Amino acid sequence: QVQLVESGGGLVQAGGSLRLSCAASGRTFSSYAMGWFRQAPGKEREFVAAINWSGGNIYYADSVKGRFTISRDNVKNTVYLQMNSLKPEDTAVYYCAAARRVGLPQTTPMYDYWGQGTQVTVSS
Repeated sequence: QVQLVESGGGLVQAGGSLRLSCAASGRTFSSYAMGWFRQAPGKEREFVAAINWSGGNIYYADSVKGRFTISRDNVKNTVYLQMNSLKPEDTAVYYCAAARRVGLPQTTPMYDYWGQGTQVTVSS
């Protein structure tokens, strides 16, 4: 079992930055691929970024490439999402997720554990 708790969301102006954190419980965190997803009101949950167990492989959605950076610290059992140059369309609830699989899963069914989400609101 893995429990995930996100933090770091908030209200920011367009062009600003936020750093999300996701703290994981359990001693097997380093064996999981981790991902960030987001869900805006009235829309489906969408993939944002994924990182493999070592941090050596990373993948981003086209909509955030060049602006967001995913990273992980396997000592602290934490995964991060640094979000720069934020846009109003980035407004959503952001979720982190853990997957017991090799590679960089990009769809929700491939993830086994989810956090409760943290709200990010970008004002224009």
